[in-house]
Amino acid sequence: MSTPNGHTTTVAAAASLRRVFRGTFVHSTPHAPLEILRDALLGVDTEGKIAFIERGRDLDAVCESHGLDSSDVTHLEQHEFFMPGMVDTHIHASQYSYAGTALDVPLLQWLNLYTFPAEARFKDLSFAHTVYSHVVKRTLRNGTTTACYFATIHTEASLLLGKIANDLGQRALVGKVCMDSNDAVSHYKESTQESYQETCRFIGELLERKYPLVKPVVTPRFAVSCSGTLLGQLGEIARNNDLHIQSHVSENLEEVQLVKELFPDSQSYTDVYHKHNLLTDKTVMAHGCYLSDEELTLFRETGASVSHCPNSNISLCSGMLDVRNVLKHRVKIGLGTDVAGGYSASMLDAVRRTLDTSKALTIQDPQHHTLTFEEVFRLATLGGSQALALDHEIGNFEVGKDFDALRVNVAVAGGPIDLIQHEEEPKILLEKFLNLGDDRNIVEVYVSGRMVVPLSQQPQDTE
Repeated sequence: MSTPNGHTTTVAAAASLRRVFRGTFVHSTPHAPLEILRDALLGVDTEGKIAFIERGRDLDAVCESHGLDSSDVTHLEQHEFFMPGMVDTHIHASQYSYAGTALDVPLLQWLNLYTFPAEARFKDLSFAHTVYSHVVKRTLRNGTTTACYFATIHTEASLLLGKIANDLGQRALVGKVCMDSNDAVSHYKESTQESYQETCRFIGELLERKYPLVKPVVTPRFAVSCSGTLLGQLGEIARNNDLHIQSHVSENLEEVQLVKELFPDSQSYTDVYHKHNLLTDKTVMAHGCYLSDEELTLFRETGASVSHCPNSNISLCSGMLDVRNVLKHRVKIGLGTDVAGGYSASMLDAVRRTLDTSKALTIQDPQHHTLTFEEVFRLATLGGSQALALDHEIGNFEVGKDFDALRVNVAVAGGPIDLIQHEEEPKILLEKFLNLGDDRNIVEVYVSGRMVVPLSQQPQDTE
C-alpha cells in the first residue's frame, strides 16, 4: 500500500483499533526533513501503536477490512494537521519554580547563587509535588510528549517526578542528580558512597514500579561537581543495567577551563566522560558549545548525542553551538529547553532560538549554511528521538511506532495566528505554527495513543 505521497508502507498485523484519523500529517524521515502526507488515514491500535497509514480515498475499503464504520473515523478540519510529539532532550524539572527569572550572571555563578539553593528545597516532598506537577502539565500542554528530566539529589522526590509523569501520561527519562564535589553549597551535595547507593536505590525502585513510559537515566550533574570515583561508579551502573546517561559538556569557557584543571590527565572535557564509560549510544550531553572536531568524532564513534539548548546558551551568555558542524560530523542531536537556564518550557521556543542562533552565526560568517525551519522541525521531533535512542519507538509516523502526536489547529479561535489567506498549504501552516503558535494551537496531545491533553482527561490528584 502506498501513502498519499506515493511511499510504500507496511500494514501492521491485524489488531483491534483504538482510533482512526483522516487528514494531513507532517513528519520527518531520516532522508527528508519534512514529509507531508495529504488526506491520509492513520490507524492507532489498542496498544497505542500506528497500525496503518493509507490513502483517504480508500476509506471505504479500509473500513471494510478493519470492520469499521465511516462514522468511527475522526476527520481533521481544514487548518488542522497532526505532527509528531516534540522531544525535550534536556530539562531541569526542579528549576521550573524560578523559570523566567535569575538570568543575570554566567553559568557557574548562576548555579551557586540560584540553582543549588532552589534544588535543595526538594527534600520537602510537598514542595516537590507542587513544582513537578506544574512542569509536567505545562510541558504536555506545550506539546512535549517526551522529556528527559534532571531532578535533584533527593531520591524520594525524584521517584515522585517519575510517578507524576506516569500518572499524567508523559513519556519521560528521569534522573536523580549525582554530585559529590560541591563546595559552594555545603548542604546540597552527597558523599561519594551516598550518591552511589542512592542512585542504585532510585534506579531499582523506579524500575520495580514498571511504569510503561517512564525510565531512569543515570545523571552525573557534570564533571565539575563529580569526583572521578563517582563518575566511574556511575558508568558501571549504566553499563550493568543498560541505562540511559545524561549530563552537561562544554557549556561555557570558564567551565571548560575548570574541567581541565580538575582532570589534568584527560585530553578534553569529552575524554573525562569517555574514560569513565559514560559515553554510549544511550548518552545525551547538553550544550556542547565548545566541542572540538576531535571531541565530535568521539561522540560519533561512541554513539553519544548532543542536546542543543539555545535559549539557555544565549540567556546565560554561554555560547552558540554550530549545529551544522555537529550534523556534518554525523553526531545525533536534538533540542532541549534547559529550564531554567532557558526561560521557556516550550519546545516551540527551542525551535525558534535554534533558528535565531543559526542566523546569528550566518551574520558572523556569511559562509555559514543556515538551518532551515524544516531541518529544525526534524531536530525537535525525530532528531530528539534519535538523541535519546528512542527512534525505534517514536519520532515520526511510521507503522509500528507509538502514536505520540500533536493535533494542531492553526486557525483556533482566540489563537495567536491570523490567517489572511485561508487556503494556505500545509507547509506554510506548519511554518506559521512553528514561528507564531503556542499551546492554544495544540488542541490535542497523544502519547502512545492515549489522549493526555486536554488535561481535563487526566486525574486531578497524582499523589
